[in-house]
Amino acid sequence: MNDPKIAFLFDLDGTLIDSVYQHVLAWREALEEVGMALSAWRIHRRVGMSGGLIATALQRETGRPVSVETGQRLQELHSKAYLKHVNEIRPLPGARDLLALLTKQRIPWTIATSSSLERAQHALKLLGVGKNIPVVTRDDVSRGKPDPDLFFKAAKNLHVDIGDCVVVGDSVWDLLAARRAKALGVGLLSGGYGEDELIKAGAYRVYQDLAELLRYLDEVGVRIAS
Repeated sequence: MNDPKIAFLFDLDGTLIDSVYQHVLAWREALEEVGMALSAWRIHRRVGMSGGLIATALQRETGRPVSVETGQRLQELHSKAYLKHVNEIRPLPGARDLLALLTKQRIPWTIATSSSLERAQHALKLLGVGKNIPVVTRDDVSRGKPDPDLFFKAAKNLHVDIGDCVVVGDSVWDLLAARRAKALGVGLLSGGYGEDELIKAGAYRVYQDLAELLRYLDEVGVRIAS
């Protein structure tokens, strides 16, 4: 039987759903609207951070100062642009199967995302995440990734110690936040970051996607009860 203390905290974009590139294009559209052109690959390197930190990082990339007002407008424009593409979003391989297995095995899990609830709602519906799952979004905490607040809040909602949690994410920002929270970090290649990058950021193991993690759950301490 599984140790009842183990719990899983999942990132959303690039981990459970295939949405990273929609976010990249949405940020590019938002930047262009305020006259800040930036290559898509540079934007991609920042996806996974909180929106406010992305705005600060993009300021460094463009060399153009970003006021508080412009930063807020960028986030609003990004949300508007992203929501135009939500019907293109699909669950990543293994996502629904893994969540269903954890539920069947009575292993606690939830989602902790840097996205707002508005942007996350469509994805949660695609994944079949019910109201019984205490999802944490950027709206629920004062600081997003790479700060660990989202994961602390998620662990608290599940009534488990953060040290008993496995954080699963696709970006270095997820894994840096997991490391700072002192949780076990597991990286996925499904968001576009390389294996070496994820390991350096703190990943204990790196898998192609959740379908591969599902086959190797024993490596993170999950024993399937018959």
